[in-house]
Amino acid sequence: MADQGCTAGRGRDGRRRAAGAALAGLLLASACTAPAPATPDPTVRAVGATLDRRAAAVLEHDPDGFLAALAPGAAGLRAAQRRELAHLADVPLSSWAYKVTDVRRRGADRATADVELRYRIAGYDSAPVTADRVLDLERDPADGRWYITADRAGRDGGSQLWQQGDVQVVRGRRSLVLGVGRTTTELRAIADTTDRAVPAVSAAWPERWAGRVVVLVPETTDDMAGLLGSPAANYRGIAAVTTGETGSRAPADRVIVNPQAYATLGTFGQRIVLTHETAHVATRARTSASTPTWLSEGFADWAAYRAEHRTAEQAAPELADAVRRGELPAELPTDEEFGFTGDSGRLARAYEGGWLACALIADHWGEKRFFAFYRAVGGHSGRDGAVEQAMQDVLGTTPQEFTVRWREYLRSRLG
Repeated sequence: MADQGCTAGRGRDGRRRAAGAALAGLLLASACTAPAPATPDPTVRAVGATLDRRAAAVLEHDPDGFLAALAPGAAGLRAAQRRELAHLADVPLSSWAYKVTDVRRRGADRATADVELRYRIAGYDSAPVTADRVLDLERDPADGRWYITADRAGRDGGSQLWQQGDVQVVRGRRSLVLGVGRTTTELRAIADTTDRAVPAVSAAWPERWAGRVVVLVPETTDDMAGLLGSPAANYRGIAAVTTGETGSRAPADRVIVNPQAYATLGTFGQRIVLTHETAHVATRARTSASTPTWLSEGFADWAAYRAEHRTAEQAAPELADAVRRGELPAELPTDEEFGFTGDSGRLARAYEGGWLACALIADHWGEKRFFAFYRAVGGHSGRDGAVEQAMQDVLGTTPQEFTVRWREYLRSRLG
C-alpha cells in the first residue's frame, strides 16, 4: 500500500494520513474488543504450587519435603509414598514435574485433580515421559494449603516401576536397565543383549535415532501387566513389549520385559526379542496411527532377523506348517490378529506373515524403497488409503497385486 501511494503526488499525504488514522482506529478497536486473558482458577494455582514443591523434593531426594505435600492424617499414604521416594533413589532423573489438567471441587475444602506426571531420565529421554495420575486433596483452613489424601493411576493408566519395589539400575553402553526383584546378573545380561541390539537396529534403519534404550524388568508377569494397565492374562506368553505399542503417550519408549516368558527363551530368542523391541524405539517417529500392525511388527522382525542366519522356515514355523497344509492366508494379517488375547498360533502366524511381507518388499524393491514405503505410510494423514497410496507412489503396485505376490512369496520360501 505505501509503495503504491508514492505515485499519487500531493494527494498521497492526505490518503496516507487517512489510512494511518484508519489503521490506528482498527488497532484501537481491536485492542478494545480483544478478550481479557482468562484468570487462572485459584484452586488450580494452589494445587499446582503444592505439586511444584513436591516435584522439587523428588529431585532433591528430600523425604520431608516430599511428604510435606501429603495430608498429616493420611498415615498409610505417607508410609507408601516414603517407600516410593526411597525406591527412586538410584534412578538418574533429570526432571520431574506435574501439570494440573483439571480440578473438581467437592465442597469448600475437598477436591479431586487430574494431573500429568512428567519426568525424564538423564541421558536417555529427550522429552518427558508422561503418566496420568488422579489426586484427592483437602485444604487446611488454617494455612489455606491443599494436601494430598490419595494418589492413584489415571483411567487406563498403569503403575510405575518404583511403586513395585526398590529400583536397581544397571548401565550398559547403549542401555539403561531398571529392575525390581531381579538379580544383578540377570539385569546385566539384559543390558548386554540390548547393547548388541542397538547397533543391529541402527544398521537396519537408515535414519538417525537416539541409539539408546531404557528397559524395565519387573518382578513378575502380574507386575508387568500393572505397568501397562492391562490384565496379566494378556501377556502370559509375551516376552517383551514396547510402551509406544500399547498406546502410551511416551515420546521416549520403554521396553518392558516379562521376566517369566523371557527366561524361557535361549540366547538367540532373547536377542531377537530385544532387537525387535529396539526397532520399535528407533522407528517411533515414523510410526503413526496410519501404520498397519503388519508393517510395524513386520519391520521390527525384519530388523531383528536381518543379520541372523536363519531360514524362513526356522523363523516362521507356524506359517510354514500352515502353508504345507495348504492353508495359505488369503490376505495380509489384520490388526486384530495381533491381539495378545487371541489364539497363540494365530498370533504367531500374524507376526510371521508381517515379517515376510516386509522381507518381500526389501527383497523385490530394495531396502531404500522399503524405508521410503514405511515413511510414506506413517506420514499419511490417516489410516484410510495410507497403504494404497504408498504402494502406488513408492512401489508402483496395488494392495491386490502385492497380496498376490506375497502369497507366491510364502509358497516359495515356506512351501
